[in-house]
Amino acid sequence: MIFQRAVRREFAHVAAGIFTALFAIMVTTQLIRLLNEAAQGSVTPDAVAALLGFASLNYLAPLLSLSLFVAILLTLSRSYRDSEMVVWFSSGLPLTAWIRPVLVFAAPLVVMVAALSFFLSPWALSQSAEYRGKLSTRKDAGEISPGTFQESSAGDRVVFVEGVADDTSHVRNVFVSEAREGLLGVTMAVTGHQETAQNGDRFIVLQGGRRYELVPGTAELRILEYARYAVRLETKEARGIKTTPKTLPTLALLPVDLPAYRAELLWRLGLPVSAAVMALLAIPLSFVNPRASRSANMLLAILVYVIYSNLLTISQGWVAAGKLSFTVGVAAVHLLMLSLLPLLFYHRIAVNSFRRLSR
Repeated sequence: MIFQRAVRREFAHVAAGIFTALFAIMVTTQLIRLLNEAAQGSVTPDAVAALLGFASLNYLAPLLSLSLFVAILLTLSRSYRDSEMVVWFSSGLPLTAWIRPVLVFAAPLVVMVAALSFFLSPWALSQSAEYRGKLSTRKDAGEISPGTFQESSAGDRVVFVEGVADDTSHVRNVFVSEAREGLLGVTMAVTGHQETAQNGDRFIVLQGGRRYELVPGTAELRILEYARYAVRLETKEARGIKTTPKTLPTLALLPVDLPAYRAELLWRLGLPVSAAVMALLAIPLSFVNPRASRSANMLLAILVYVIYSNLLTISQGWVAAGKLSFTVGVAAVHLLMLSLLPLLFYHRIAVNSFRRLSR
């Protein structure tokens, strides 16, 4: 009991350090990407923190899974290097006796990975998409800067105002150019202001102006004079945010029998299962020969992890493309990796037995 508490304590300390390092790397990478988008004008600078938070929540599940695997691997490798495993085997305990303390430590983390994968990550992605939609809406319908041409996010409208009243209640000398449905429209007005309809749609209301409508490539031209003319802002919020399988809650994915939705469900199921399998694989992969190179087992463990992750991605892509059934996609990769587990244990136990006999 004392030994298991000490092992779990060491597992926890190593996992916390690894997770902190990986999380810092991920946050730095995402921050650089978001700052680049802000520099290009894709997002506003004040939105970087919120989008960074949503991205961090989305990556928690794979980071926690990787931290679990590396923590077990490093802890057991240290036991080999410090000859603690020699004492372990000399006392008559097999390598398989490590399965219980590893599973006891991994169980709550696997549950956390499942909760993150099933609930928190989809919520973070949906909130990020909604927030980006609101940013685009604010860009379309926000305050207009005088003396500059402002293009809508959809690229179908350009607005120019010469000046803004001192109380910001209206603008003066407005120019609006619109292109839609094969028709080019140019609207000019003496004054204008913004209004919000009851359904939430925003309008630019122009007063005292003239509108020119023409069909490109023809000589057809219409000139309209008006006292009041309202131009609706076609924002993403008004049209609604496009729903994708990644942003749907897990319960909403279950009844949809479409390849893309099945593939997303496969990925969410695969994260906690792979975390548990890799935790067990770390036991035989952690072997280190103190007299030989200490990096050989690390390279092998990293290779196994990369192969496992790539196989999960490939199976998800095949399910999304309809080349593989959902049932086979869910079971095949995990069963393949589980089949390696007894082989690795047998090989390691056989090598240890041979070494003891040779002495």
